[in-house]
This record gives sequence, C-alpha cells and structure tokens, in this order.
Amino acid sequence: MELKVIDGKGVVGSSISASDELFGREYNEPLIHQVVIAYQANARFGNSKQKDRSEISKSTRKPWAQKGTGRARAGMASSPLWRGGGNIFPNTSNENFTQKVNRKMYRAGLASIFSQLVREDRLTVVDKLTLAAPKTKLFAQMMVDMGFNSGRVLVIVSDLDDNLYLSTRNLANVFVLEAHQVDPVSLVRFPKTLVTLDAVRKIEEVLG
Repeated sequence: MELKVIDGKGVVGSSISASDELFGREYNEPLIHQVVIAYQANARFGNSKQKDRSEISKSTRKPWAQKGTGRARAGMASSPLWRGGGNIFPNTSNENFTQKVNRKMYRAGLASIFSQLVREDRLTVVDKLTLAAPKTKLFAQMMVDMGFNSGRVLVIVSDLDDNLYLSTRNLANVFVLEAHQVDPVSLVRFPKTLVTLDAVRKIEEVLG
C-alpha cells in the first residue's frame, strides 16, 4: 500500500510503501469493539466500596417484638431491606475488571483501526516533526500549515523530544504519543491522526 507523505508546510512530497497487513486490512468492527472495551476495562481500578449488613453502624437490637404489633417481622435495622441498611451484594475494593485479549487479536484490532483511518482519509503521514525551540506558537503554526486548523489531533512520533513535548502540552486539542504507546482508544477517539515517517516504520516493526 502507498501512503502519501507531506512536509511541514502540508505539501505532498512523495509516497512510501506501507504494510498491507497493517494499513490495508479489512474492517472488523466486532474485533475493534472487543479490543477497545478490553483496553478500557483493564485500566479500571476497583476503588468502589459498598458496605454489607455487618459493616453498617446501627444497633443490632430487634426493632420491635416478633408478634403482636401487626407489622412485618424485623431482626435489625441494618437489614438490606431497610433504608440505610447494607447491600446484599456490595462492590468490593478488590473487584477485578480485567479482560483477556490475545496478543494476536490485539494487534489485528490495531491494524484494523489503522486501515480504517487510511480508508476514511483520517491518517496523515509527515516526513518529520522538528521544532527549533520549545514554543507552543511554533507548533500551532506548523499544524495550521499542514491543514489541521481545527478539531482534535492525535500525533504519533517515533521518539518524543523535549521541544515537542513542551510545545504541545498546553494544547487541549493535541495529544502526542510515541509509537510504542499507541492504544486503540486514542486511535478511535481522535478524528485526525498525524504520524511521522519514523513512527510508521516503528509501528510496522511492533505490529507487523
């Protein structure tokens, strides 16, 4: 597959031969959905904690007599049937949300996403991203020159240097990742993706 390459001014200079296995794969929506959901689930922490009836701070005295009152039987105020009582099946702090996805499936899911980005013209390859100084204004102007005037952009580079990091950290609509940090959620979430030429080769090396 041939991918067009632009320079820092947005001018198409040449094209590169990219892996068909990575950028020319058929769209597999069920696989992409499974990979995205699993990635989000594996990032969850079990920090939700509820109390069962043994942890509720209420008196254990029987509220009223078993018989003769005309009301339903009641043993204690911490019963899950009562307002303010404990939960029958409470969430615990050690709950495990992880989902297992095979390495082959994960790589195939990422390749399917990359291929769809190419088909929808949402992926742009740039020869290099270099800044002379760590200035947000310089990078913002470079994005405008390349045609990214509005909207959110995911930038994928081979190695993130200090100038690029310091120039992009204050831009709310720009998110920078190194090639080995690419994840399915970021690829799906951003409308446009900008990838450097070196990052394409590294992604092919990792996912190929």
